[in-house]
Amino acid sequence: MITFNYQTDFILNNESYISEWIQEIIILERYQLGEITYVFCDDASLHKLNLEFLNHDEYTDIISFDYSVERQLRGEIYISIERVIDNANLYQSTFENELCRVMIHGILHFMGFKDKTKHQQKEMTEKENLCISMLNI
Repeated sequence: MITFNYQTDFILNNESYISEWIQEIIILERYQLGEITYVFCDDASLHKLNLEFLNHDEYTDIISFDYSVERQLRGEIYISIERVIDNANLYQSTFENELCRVMIHGILHFMGFKDKTKHQQKEMTEKENLCISMLNI
């Protein structure tokens, strides 16, 4: 089950479509859907989590907490809407595209994809692009 929680004025307009897309990717990658919670928040909230849990004093667009068990994906994905807006402008993308990229980024982390090295970042971006290509937004 995928749930969406909101700590800002932002509301995802197409929750069921996005949920189906995420579930399709999980199935295609031969994983099972457990409980995944998305929390849409602001920079300050995500910065506080980043400091508290990761000891990183920086702003970020996403923090994911992976509680997966074997191939059943479970976890919490916190997304700063402010960072998504800024990144969409920075990368000359639409807000919707950047939001979906960040949303699937968290899922890919649950699947074991990493992004610490340049090579890992390249693989992650390629996988994100493939997932985004399956969307009609």
